[in-house]
Amino acid sequence: MDPIYIDYLNAFDIEALDLSNDEILAAIETSLGAQGKGETVIEPRVHLEPDASFHGHFNVLRGYVAPLGLAGIKVVGDYVDNYKLGYPSEFGVLNLFDPRTGVPKAILDATVITDMRTGAVTAMGAKHLARKGSKVLGHIGARGTAYWNVRLLDHLFDFDEIRVHSRRPESRDAFGAKLEKDLGKKITVTDNWQDCVEGADIVVEASRLNAPEPMLKTEWIKKGAFVVPYGTMSAIEFSLTDIMDKMVVDDWGQCKGGKFGSLRAHVEAGKLSEQTLHAELGQIVAGLKPGRQSEDETILLWHRGLSLSDIALGSALLTKAKAQNIGQRLRFA
Repeated sequence: MDPIYIDYLNAFDIEALDLSNDEILAAIETSLGAQGKGETVIEPRVHLEPDASFHGHFNVLRGYVAPLGLAGIKVVGDYVDNYKLGYPSEFGVLNLFDPRTGVPKAILDATVITDMRTGAVTAMGAKHLARKGSKVLGHIGARGTAYWNVRLLDHLFDFDEIRVHSRRPESRDAFGAKLEKDLGKKITVTDNWQDCVEGADIVVEASRLNAPEPMLKTEWIKKGAFVVPYGTMSAIEFSLTDIMDKMVVDDWGQCKGGKFGSLRAHVEAGKLSEQTLHAELGQIVAGLKPGRQSEDETILLWHRGLSLSDIALGSALLTKAKAQNIGQRLRFA
């Protein structure tokens, strides 16, 4: 048997590769298009909760992307109290395999990958579902994924106004300062939800609640807005889906089951169902179903997180790493 090697990229390697906004979006667009065309396999995520007192759990995501020739499994921890230790709320590891033989191909730090791919799915959703002239963004939450939501959305829309809010003042102030530095424009940091999201063209809710609580009021959402709620614990009112002209998800198989998610109660009550669902985002990206069709449509995207996105970004990082001779090769067998 020939030697088998695994490519290994740690957090420092991924930082050095410095994927551009366009490189990130292109990778995610490829994976979404493949999903829409039926060229992928995605298994609903599963969870491991070691102990309720730890205030966290692990997500296990599994998928296969035929055009990339890769299968992947990502394990990511989601712990809401990690900020007390100076840690990000999420740590992740992505394993990539040859789907034909099962041979391990790569191990990547997936902490930043998780953040980037989440922001990219939000942005790709907005590309197809938000009004082209959207100029005001309201963003709730300041965790890792929040930065990439705002950065990639602004890359596509060049907002006139960006408002951000999170529960802890030190968190939202630091978030606003980082965005101002990186985006080169004024960021409005609000001390409440209403001032952040009311009347915004695009509303993203990525809060970190300990238990479901309806913090985002339906009456604040203006007609024609694009709304993306994806907190683990629901922060939306039960009535939010009633004002939507279209509801889109990343993967219905994941969204219809499990105990976590922003629209879990809406699925259980039948407000979001196979009958009321407009499309999966991949079907829209692939051109199989329409996205936004008028300025007046109010549209919701709920994304639970796609293993396909992790695999696509992992593949893009590995390709760039080989070209730049970044990373390590580990002997496996």
